[in-house]
Amino acid sequence: MAMEIENVLRFEHPEYLFWLLVIPVLIIIYLLIWLRQNRMYKRFADMGTQRYLMPQHSAGRNIIKFVVFLLMIACFIVGLANLQSGSKMEEVKREGIDMYIAVDVSNSMNAQDIVPSRLDRSKQAINTLIGKMRGDRLGLIIFADKAFVQLPVTTDYSAAKMFLSSVNTNSVASQGTNIGEAIELAVKSFAADERSKAVVIISDGEDHENEDAVNAAKDAAKKGVKIYTIGMGLPEGAPIPIYNQRGQMTGYKKDKSGNTVVTRLDENMLRSIAEAGGGLYVRANNSNVGLEKIYDDISKLDKTEIETQVFTDYEDQYQWFVGPGIVLLLVWIFMSSGKRRWESKFNIFERKGE
Repeated sequence: MAMEIENVLRFEHPEYLFWLLVIPVLIIIYLLIWLRQNRMYKRFADMGTQRYLMPQHSAGRNIIKFVVFLLMIACFIVGLANLQSGSKMEEVKREGIDMYIAVDVSNSMNAQDIVPSRLDRSKQAINTLIGKMRGDRLGLIIFADKAFVQLPVTTDYSAAKMFLSSVNTNSVASQGTNIGEAIELAVKSFAADERSKAVVIISDGEDHENEDAVNAAKDAAKKGVKIYTIGMGLPEGAPIPIYNQRGQMTGYKKDKSGNTVVTRLDENMLRSIAEAGGGLYVRANNSNVGLEKIYDDISKLDKTEIETQVFTDYEDQYQWFVGPGIVLLLVWIFMSSGKRRWESKFNIFERKGE
């Protein structure tokens, strides 16, 4: 069964749209530089003298060139996100399982024994896995001291990538590592159907309530939900970086005595959870997180056929943004190549006395 729908739009890679945030940052930087230069010019000479000494200077031209540059950046970013138009919705049948990936977002996941960091490497592996999924429904849970559903199970993999991109250690206010609550939340959030279900815990395992986590895994297994764990970190551990509001590292976390805190992977904890939940434990390293190995095992579970509605016949519309972006690039290069006679027409600050 199919029904026609007009003008259905989506972005193939919506996560790229976050790069648009660089535009207000560039505007702020430009204004700060402009104010600084303006103060320097005023200290150097009055307006009349400035025009005499710098006849080639054109404030209007610089502003126009900067606006062209911003528009060019915006066009290329939206082009990379690839706007698509869909014209048809169809009911399709897919076979798969339901899976929640629960990601530890406590501060210890900023440790860099797994590069670029435990959390960033986890997100990279999940993003790669999402790109390979077909038919399975995926959900995201983030947890520290508390657990929250970031995305309910869905086959909308583009949405999954977008929600994943926003995950960081500031996503949960209270710190800690409550793996048991993450498991309980995942089990409770699954739909009550016959589809095979699995939960993948990605954490360094530093849970001070380990018995609760093991018991939660046992209860999940009784309900038919398999629990898998991935250990992020190395046994020798690493210090926990501290970042300021601008994202700059200012040092490492210290205890009350002033000693640097070292966070270490608790393999025994994570292995016990996986065994209690009837799943597997894999330790990540700098070359392989191990998520694909776990997904291969999950894929062996019985798969159930479901019907879902999806848009088909999507057409790429990126050319409507990349094309103008190239034109703006050429204009920007032309304006940057030097002062020309026609450019003086854009200078709103000069020729007042002519």
